Amino acid sequence: MNALAGWSPMRCARVAGVLYLAIIVLGLFGEAVVRGTLVVPGHASATAGAIAASPGLWRAGIAGDLLMHVLDVPVIVIFYLLLRPVNQGLAVLATLLNLVQTAVLATNKLTLVLPLLLLGGGAHLAAFTPEQLHAVTRLSIQAHGYGFGIGLVFFGFACLVRGHLIARCGFLPRGLGVLLQIAGLCYLVNSAALLLAPAWAGWLFPGVLVPAFVAELALSLWLIVRGVNLPAWPQPAALAVDPVGRTAPPR
Repeated sequence: MNALAGWSPMRCARVAGVLYLAIIVLGLFGEAVVRGTLVVPGHASATAGAIAASPGLWRAGIAGDLLMHVLDVPVIVIFYLLLRPVNQGLAVLATLLNLVQTAVLATNKLTLVLPLLLLGGGAHLAAFTPEQLHAVTRLSIQAHGYGFGIGLVFFGFACLVRGHLIARCGFLPRGLGVLLQIAGLCYLVNSAALLLAPAWAGWLFPGVLVPAFVAELALSLWLIVRGVNLPAWPQPAALAVDPVGRTAPPR
């Protein structure tokens, strides 16, 4: 219990589950409700017109995304605390990969602020034609998609490592770990296609991310409803950290 800074493993698991579920809901709001509604594929002027007509909704999408990334941080910390007894080195690796992903995606929100600046009017924009402003708006949204794909490279590897730890831990179902590893592979396939073969990315998305959605939703709901198997939780007094960072019973 001391490894969880005074919190019980069950409390940690349920807090992580609630925050994880909130992250999923906020992510769906940004992608489906906001960008899915306002971005018109292949039509720069229509997209610019939709954003200009609903700047409040566009700003709400940015705010929701930023809140999602803020919630990422406590979830990452709790997963580290829960999975450290399995293998401290791998738990640190998953934590660092996930933190890089969060930093990349938070910074990437600047590309979504740019359309508001371009379409907000002002004398300094008089040098550009409406068509130019619409084209740059579309480019900024496309750049956001690429930034998202780059961030998911780090998250994909984090899912692979974290899924391995969950599958081994004994206090969470092995199947959840396997599902999370599948999710990691899906994220990596999606990002690889986006960066190396964009024509394939359009064909794969969003189907390739459906298993990832299922895995993360299942993990969050399990943590909320069932938490961890306390009888299988390793007791602190029985643990020792070896020189390479693995947490194991003392010999």
